[in-house]
Amino acid sequence: MSQSTTFKKQLTAVKRKAKVFNAAGVFLREVELAPAFFGVVPNVAVIHQVVEANLAAMRRGTHSTLTRAEVSGGGAKPYRQKGTGRARQGSIRAPQFVGGGVVHGPKPRDYSKRVPKKMIRLALVSSLSDRARAKRIKVVEDFELENFSTKNALKVLENIHTWGKILVVLDHQDKVVYKSLLNCPNIITSLHTNLTARKVLLSDWVVFTQKALDSLSIKVKEPVVVD
Repeated sequence: MSQSTTFKKQLTAVKRKAKVFNAAGVFLREVELAPAFFGVVPNVAVIHQVVEANLAAMRRGTHSTLTRAEVSGGGAKPYRQKGTGRARQGSIRAPQFVGGGVVHGPKPRDYSKRVPKKMIRLALVSSLSDRARAKRIKVVEDFELENFSTKNALKVLENIHTWGKILVVLDHQDKVVYKSLLNCPNIITSLHTNLTARKVLLSDWVVFTQKALDSLSIKVKEPVVVD
């Protein structure tokens, strides 16, 4: 007689590091990234579901067409029932006529999907781990901006040798940096509390400020670290 055994999948992670630079692009040190956030094996299926739900929630859903009951006019019969040789018709607002109603057309609806919080967290952790594995995560100790300056903020990103689409993750105290980079087309700015998997996947580089990296906290099951 065989005994039934329940196997629980164990989440494993590896240790990864990221380079820390100052505003001038000078390398300062290497910081160890939290394995729970940056060292897990990416779950592609979960990432797909979460990003798909995120895109669906962005749809306004205000599209609308008129049915034959809602189109104005068409109260009179277009022509007599018999004797014309044509098919009988009761209204010029029927779907087969120009200007008639639309059959099975779109109506206002809500496209949002319910996604469990654990899946949202796992998608974010998986996307961050993918960027960490590709060594596409860098840390800036401080942008050193006293006033709003897009030019100086972009100069910092250029100094640390990042290109393409860049996700800059900031802390609540980095208001000057946030507003300085807000209108840049290739820069995605996000607070660490509003970080999503879609933002990470859209970017070629993920740049954390030291404060944002220290403040990053996501409630996930603590993995078993593999050296």
